[in-house]
Amino acid sequence: MELYLITDPELMQGKDFYWSIEQAVLGGVDIVQLREKNCTTREFITKAIELKKILTKYNVPLIINDRIDVAIASGADGIHIGQCDMPYEMVRKIVGNNMIIGLSVESKEQVYEANKLDVDYIAASPVFATDTKTNTLITWGLEGLEWIKSVSNHKLVAIGGVNHDTIKDVIVSGADSAAVISAILASDNPQQSSKELKHIINLLK
Repeated sequence: MELYLITDPELMQGKDFYWSIEQAVLGGVDIVQLREKNCTTREFITKAIELKKILTKYNVPLIINDRIDVAIASGADGIHIGQCDMPYEMVRKIVGNNMIIGLSVESKEQVYEANKLDVDYIAASPVFATDTKTNTLITWGLEGLEWIKSVSNHKLVAIGGVNHDTIKDVIVSGADSAAVISAILASDNPQQSSKELKHIINLLK
């Protein structure tokens, strides 16, 4: 089971971006997704390259949200795509077999469709209502996670509203990875917050 960090610079409250991510990794984060909605392509690539250098020291994979060009240009370890992004088959053809590909699922139909694909993981999005993800079809809830786990062929990442209060239930309900944003990045001490979350996960192994 993994602690999966998704970046959001707006939550960092003035803390240095790279410092915050490195502290989170030191606390136990296993994988990092770089998500950028408000920067240029050049800025995105620059940020990805710098972050890749840091994460490589700790053998932590870097996943790029949406942007296949940025993932390739930065030498990232993977790409996370949504239902409105480039279709999986095209992404795999472009990036080859060595890159991780994750896919968001927002309906039961999409879960069944994902079973036909050789993605590395699917992400239930969102599990709980959250301010960081508002353009979604449904809220899965814990019963939704249990259902996905019962029918899916893939590793399951839970995204949305995962924090210190909910992470235990998310893992117990079947998630292989818990994706966290504000519970780590909005914290004054990202390392300690990550350590506490990872401790909860480790207790359930």
